[in-house]
Amino acid sequence: MKLLVISLAGIGDTLFATPLIHELRANFPGATIDALVLWRGAGDVLAGNPHLNRVHQRNLIAEPKLTALKFLLGLRRERYDASFNTHPQSRVHYRFVARIIGARTRVSHSYHGSPLLDRLLVNRLRPQDYARHAIENNLALLELFDAKPKLERHGYELFLTPAEHEWAEGFITEKKLSGRKLLGIHVGSGGTKNLALRRWPLVNYIALVNQLTRARADVSVILFGGPEEERDHAQVLAQTEPTKVFQQATKDLREAAALVKRCHAFLSVDTALMHVAAAMRVPGQVVIETPTWNKPIEPYGNPFTLVKNPAVAGRNLEFYCYDGHGIRGLDEEIKQCMESVTVDAVLGAVAAALG
Repeated sequence: MKLLVISLAGIGDTLFATPLIHELRANFPGATIDALVLWRGAGDVLAGNPHLNRVHQRNLIAEPKLTALKFLLGLRRERYDASFNTHPQSRVHYRFVARIIGARTRVSHSYHGSPLLDRLLVNRLRPQDYARHAIENNLALLELFDAKPKLERHGYELFLTPAEHEWAEGFITEKKLSGRKLLGIHVGSGGTKNLALRRWPLVNYIALVNQLTRARADVSVILFGGPEEERDHAQVLAQTEPTKVFQQATKDLREAAALVKRCHAFLSVDTALMHVAAAMRVPGQVVIETPTWNKPIEPYGNPFTLVKNPAVAGRNLEFYCYDGHGIRGLDEEIKQCMESVTVDAVLGAVAAALG
């Protein structure tokens, strides 16, 4: 049997798929199980996963359409018995990919907006459930393939190597951070659709870091993120105490995860690094509520503190649902929504998380 797990949305969404991958291996120990992901960071998440045979990572968005089509037709020649579009992949394009690859059984969730077309693209559908985490939505797909959960517990699975852990320990030693309380911060929020608008204002992060490090002599801050955060990191570093604020300089998401594991607390909005922090069991996790926040994308299996957004006020699904579109509202309205979360509110949560 040949199975393909399709996870073309975000990096965090690929972490959501890891318990399903493990369950597929538990149910079908002799199967060939491959994965298809879009982002390099998603490939990092699955690297070394013992339950997979191969990981196909291609940025189909960045490639010419003809090149992307040739690649998908190559996967079609693999003759997969089944493909699983994992949650949340609401854009119909992801199910078009499943149709081109052409596994006999194509399993997916049904989302808003294209029920008739979905039935032409995939042939086993289960309604998504906003009351359940994305991991649980994924595990529910097993029923559509005559399988059931066999493992006693589920959680993110990210298999780091001893060398990656050693690199993180080397960073801590080099920066003389041993024995200090470490706060990891990710100021980013993704770049697809209009999701960058849900960033908490950078001036607020700077104010928070300055207030915290002046009040707590035992605290140091590590800034996490990729190339898209470099300009923001430069501003933070220029306006904060250089002996207490450091920039993570890792070669990939795996090294970042190993360093996140050394943090005592981690602050972010709902991003891939939020899920990495949960996967690494950071003891003091703090999340700033955004218009995209909802039950399916909470940190899974790790206690966290949610700093409530007064402008969202429980209307999350009015702002954002899984229909393939971005956050509803004018750009200025979304920015004002994030500005409504005060520095004092976040500072209080972070201080409590650090102990």
